[in-house]
Amino acid sequence: MRTPEIAFLPPSAAEDAALVALLTDLVNTVYAKAEAGLWAGPADRTNAGEMAGLVRAGEIAVARIDEAVVGSVRIQRLAEDLGEFGLLAASPQVRGAGIGRELVRFAERHCRGQGCTRMQLELLVPRGWTHPAKEFLAQWYSRLGYRVVETSMIDGPHPELAPLLAAPCDFLIWHKDLG
Repeated sequence: MRTPEIAFLPPSAAEDAALVALLTDLVNTVYAKAEAGLWAGPADRTNAGEMAGLVRAGEIAVARIDEAVVGSVRIQRLAEDLGEFGLLAASPQVRGAGIGRELVRFAERHCRGQGCTRMQLELLVPRGWTHPAKEFLAQWYSRLGYRVVETSMIDGPHPELAPLLAAPCDFLIWHKDLG
C-alpha cells in the first residue's frame, strides 16, 4: 500500500457536509469498536457539529490515498511546549497498513515545528478487566515512545462523561519527549 498524503484540512472544508459526515462516521466507527463495553448506552465519540468546528479551527488533518480519506487525527497545542493528538482514526479497510502511525508522526512533526517539546494523548481504560483494543493501543503507544504520566478518573477532566460509563475506568495521560 502506498504511503498516505497527510495534510490539515482548510477551515473552509467545515462547510463540506459530505466530508464532515465522512470524518464523523469514520471516528465513530473506529471508537465504537475501540470503546465497546465502556459506555452504558450508545456513545458516539463525536458529531457533525463538533467535527465541523474542529475543521474550522484548523485542528483536523486527514490521510488520503488516491484522494480517498483513509484516516484522520485532531492536533492541537495545549501549552507553549505541549502538543496533543486525539480522535485518531484509520479506516477499517486499511487497518494494519501504517495509517495510524503516519498520522501520529505527522502530528509530532507539526507540533515539533510549532516549538513543542512534548506530545500528549489521552486513553480511557477499564479498571478491573482487560479490553483487547485498549491493551493493543497501550502497547502500540508504548512502542511509539509514549509513557503514562498521569492516571485519574474521567470525572476530573471530563465530569460530563462519568455518568455515561458502564464500568469504572481510568483516564490515562501519556507523554512523549519530542526532543
